[in-house]
Amino acid sequence: MIQSCACRYEKLEGPSNHLTHANLFNCVYLEVKLKIIPQNPYISSLYAFITTIFPQSYLVIVFNLCVMTQWSHITKCMNAAVRATVRVGLYTGAKVYFVHEGYQGLVDGGDNIRLATWESVSMMLQLGGTVIGSARCQDFRTKEGRTKAACNLVKLGITNLCVIGGDGSLTGANQFRTEWTELLGDLVKAGKITPNEAKCSSHLNIVGMVGSIDNDFCGTDMTIGTDSALHRIIEIVDAITTTAQSHQRTFILEVMGRHCGYLALVTALACGADWVFIPEMPPDNGWEDHLCRRLTEVNVFKEVETVLQHRRLLKNYLSVQLVSKRLGFDTRTTILGHVQRGGTPSAFDRILASRMGVEAVMALLEATPDTPACVVSLSGNMAVRLPLMECVQVVSVRMFLLTSDNRSFENNWNTYKMLAHVHPPETKSNINIAIVNVGAPCAGMNAAVRSAVRIGLLQGHQMLAVHDGFDGLAHGMIEPIGWSGVAGWTGKGGSILGTKRSLPHEFMEEISLSITKFNIHAIVIIGGFEAFVGGLEMVQARDKYEELCIPLVVVPATVSNNVPGSDFSVGTDTALNTITMTCDRIKQSAAGTKRRVFIVETMGGYCGYLATMAGLATGADAAYIYEEPVNIHHLEVNVEHLVEKMKTTVKRGLILRFVRNLLHFSPEQNQLYTLQNPFDRNFATKMGMKSVLWLTDKLKECYRHGRIFANSADSACVLGMRKRSLVFQPLAELKDQTDFEHRIPKIQWWLKLRPILKILAKYKINLDISEKTEIEHIIKKRGSAP
Repeated sequence: MIQSCACRYEKLEGPSNHLTHANLFNCVYLEVKLKIIPQNPYISSLYAFITTIFPQSYLVIVFNLCVMTQWSHITKCMNAAVRATVRVGLYTGAKVYFVHEGYQGLVDGGDNIRLATWESVSMMLQLGGTVIGSARCQDFRTKEGRTKAACNLVKLGITNLCVIGGDGSLTGANQFRTEWTELLGDLVKAGKITPNEAKCSSHLNIVGMVGSIDNDFCGTDMTIGTDSALHRIIEIVDAITTTAQSHQRTFILEVMGRHCGYLALVTALACGADWVFIPEMPPDNGWEDHLCRRLTEVNVFKEVETVLQHRRLLKNYLSVQLVSKRLGFDTRTTILGHVQRGGTPSAFDRILASRMGVEAVMALLEATPDTPACVVSLSGNMAVRLPLMECVQVVSVRMFLLTSDNRSFENNWNTYKMLAHVHPPETKSNINIAIVNVGAPCAGMNAAVRSAVRIGLLQGHQMLAVHDGFDGLAHGMIEPIGWSGVAGWTGKGGSILGTKRSLPHEFMEEISLSITKFNIHAIVIIGGFEAFVGGLEMVQARDKYEELCIPLVVVPATVSNNVPGSDFSVGTDTALNTITMTCDRIKQSAAGTKRRVFIVETMGGYCGYLATMAGLATGADAAYIYEEPVNIHHLEVNVEHLVEKMKTTVKRGLILRFVRNLLHFSPEQNQLYTLQNPFDRNFATKMGMKSVLWLTDKLKECYRHGRIFANSADSACVLGMRKRSLVFQPLAELKDQTDFEHRIPKIQWWLKLRPILKILAKYKINLDISEKTEIEHIIKKRGSAP
């Protein structure tokens, strides 16, 4: 509910959560105007009471908020969270304060707690670390220190605290909240605050955001900073790989992670490491012999030998002498160290941190005295709120593995174990599965092919590589592909198999003949909208061509993210990061030349995903997309907005717009031709594996009278990410959800993020808060835990 506010009352007695009917009439004028009346029962009842007596009146609420970052887990993208929290807080009409130097600044007070302005958080998105600083604070560990911190907050009328940090920082914040009433009592007794001040600040609301490269916090798929750390690690691994290939060396890489092996495990998946040591899965007895045997087998296949390990396991498990002395391999160790924490934040982290900042402010607005301290996090593509202490209590290696939200880690581990095999089973299934790339090439296609091929071989199938899309399928450009045939494909961009935009209706009869000739029992189609349409055409042609009655699965892979049935596509994240890096350079050039506006064109066809998300990641002033048509009025609003912006200290503008077709090579096409980032590598690896496993099960269902016959709707599906999980959806059902003329789904989840882009750019718009996010619980029973 949006409420325009007028200055009607003064000096409200107490924060918004504790307004009563009695103290309302003691108010005359109010300095801070809150534009959003949140879904808070205390505020809602008061608003109803006021408007009953004074129909023309407005409810005006004091809402003071401070944001701080804490030392324990300084990450690359805390600044994006700070920026979003400040700007959304200011948008609601609140006073927002910076707490410099973390808890130390909270204890010391004074200039360490300063008012934040809109301009003070400009040009922060591309900066690593935290611009408001952080420091270890022993004083806050004592009650005396927390009492000083409480006094500093009370004097400024701050009753809402947003903490960005790790589990230690959030635990300290929860303890501060728990002791709040006691601390106020001590301050009143000491005469440092008045009883009236204590009454006005009788309750402290806490919301946390997790900033940690370790990704060791329960309840969230990804913590702020993890994706950026993976980017840095993969850059280094790719650079080391060239040395390993040219010098025939084995490399042992040590990464960070504290008590969590997420960074090591995901990096191992992304670069195809031959061995990984992580604390969650200690090696079995006799691991030394197994490791040496594994490296010897890899050497036979002429692959690069890489061992990933968690930094705390070096002395316990691995030494260079084991590999160099027993195998005689030239071995080198590389310790990545703190480079993992530095550098420019990734697009994913910027968007994640921005969304979390918005959700944190909303959580504070909706908080009541009975609301527990919560932490905002990510589940799939959804922002969720979780009880803070419930999360903290399970942040240990043992409990972390027992929580039901840890399925992602388990999936990563199971995927790695399956792909770590070298020798396919001797028993064959007599099943032939073809893999074809369709449409424009994108990052991650090769990783998906590699995963699908190797998982298929492990199931005993023969895997067939189809070159040049449906065109190659029609003209017999098909050949068997083995384990070593996809070696080193994970880190390569584009499409090694080759791909074309041709659709099967052009040569359906030839395709049916090729399926018969090569005895193909199932097909994996990896590609964008052409892959979706091609799969649908093959399903519709089953009535005419019985050879097409075989299971098939479409794996979305396109920079446009326009495939129906999936919230995300392989390749989109790499394109988004390319746009983000380009815009960072453009903004940097504008820092020296004032009063300049840049217009950046992105790809995506009629789908505005890239333009919108790049706008969020780069802090753009506007993003023009097909889904929201732009008229002359919108352009006038944008121009007026930029004119007003140029009057401030921020004298530059950035506008993104989609381009339906690129008829010549331009910088925008860098979105296609680049090495894929960690997200796309791992997403593609999981999608490739899951598609083949699904086909294996579907083939068993469709085996009738000695042959494969699949003509049901659920035998041809799109494998896609939907909110929190990977799901298979029949192509026939998705037909009605598709705008074929413009090649986009009729419903697109990311359009709900458009208002955030506009609010962070300081446009005066209405924010829909009708969908209230409920607090969820971390521990869901899987059965009795040992």
